[in-house]
Amino acid sequence: MNGQTYQIVSRGRLAWLESQRLQKFPWLIHAFSTRQGGVSTAPCAGLNLGFTNSDRRERVEENRRRFFRQLGAGKFALAPLHQVHSSHSFVVNRDSANHLVYQIPGAEAFLPGAQDPPAGDGLMTCEPGVLLTIRTADCLPLLLVDARRRVVAAVHAGWRGALARIIEKAVGDMRRAFACDPRKLIAAVGPSIRACCYEVGQEVVEAFQGAFAEADGFFQPLRTKPEAATDRHSILFLSAYPPGHAPEHLPAARLDLTAVARHQLTAAGLKPANILIADYCTACRTDLFFSHRREGPATGRQVAVIAIRE
Repeated sequence: MNGQTYQIVSRGRLAWLESQRLQKFPWLIHAFSTRQGGVSTAPCAGLNLGFTNSDRRERVEENRRRFFRQLGAGKFALAPLHQVHSSHSFVVNRDSANHLVYQIPGAEAFLPGAQDPPAGDGLMTCEPGVLLTIRTADCLPLLLVDARRRVVAAVHAGWRGALARIIEKAVGDMRRAFACDPRKLIAAVGPSIRACCYEVGQEVVEAFQGAFAEADGFFQPLRTKPEAATDRHSILFLSAYPPGHAPEHLPAARLDLTAVARHQLTAAGLKPANILIADYCTACRTDLFFSHRREGPATGRQVAVIAIRE
C-alpha cells in the first residue's frame, strides 16, 4: 500500500482525503470525502452527500453546498450519474447553450435530453468547471487524471462493476474519446471496503474465476468461521443474484477490490508507479467513512469528486 501518498485536509469543520501527487496540479480539484462535519443525523450522522431514504433532502443539499464550497467548486456544474454497477462510462461536455450533455465515448451524438441522469458508473471530461462525482459507501472510488491533455475521470467500482471490467474499460474510453496515453495516466484509488472486511460467497469467487485468469490473486482466505460472520450480517453478503432474491450463502473468501483495480489498471497500460491507493478500509474506519457492510443500508454516502478549474 502507498497510503502515505494521501493526506486528510481539514477546512470549514469538514475533512476529506487528497492525493499528494494530484495536489501538485494547480488546475485540478479532487477529493475523497469523509463523514466528518455536516448536518445529517443518525443513521447518516455527519457529512452525508448521498440522497437516501434515511436522510432529509435539505440536509444532504446543505452538506453538498458546504463541501463543494470548501473545495472551491461551489459554482461548478454538477454532472449527476445513476450508478448501476455496470461497465458504462460517459463523456460530459457542454452544448451551444452551455448545458451539460452526455456522450458515449467515441460517439459524436449526444444522448437524448432527459430529466434523469444516464445509467452508468463512469464519467470523464476535458471541460473546465464540470464537477464529476461518484457516491460510495464501501464500493471502490477511482479518479483518473491525464495531466498532459487535462482530461479527468471518476469511476465507481463495486464487485459487479469490477467483474464487468469497468476500470479497464474506462481507461480505454479515455483513450478512445480523448486520445489519452494510458502510460501517462495517474490513478487515485480512494477508500473502500478492503479484504480484511469483505467476505463474499462462493458464487462471487467463481464469477471472477470465470472472467479473470488471475482471479486467485484477488481473494484471501477467511479469518473467522463462516457461521460467525453470517450471523452478524447475513443479509449483507453480496451474491451474483439480484438484490432481495439471493439465498443466504456462507462466505467463501475475502475479496480484495484494490487487487482487482490494480490488475485492471496495469492491464489497461498504466504504470504501476502511477497507481496510488489510499490505505483506508471504510468498514474498519466508520469514524471516518460510511460503510454499508458495517452499518447497514440506511447509512450515508461519501463522494469522490474531480474537476478542472475554470
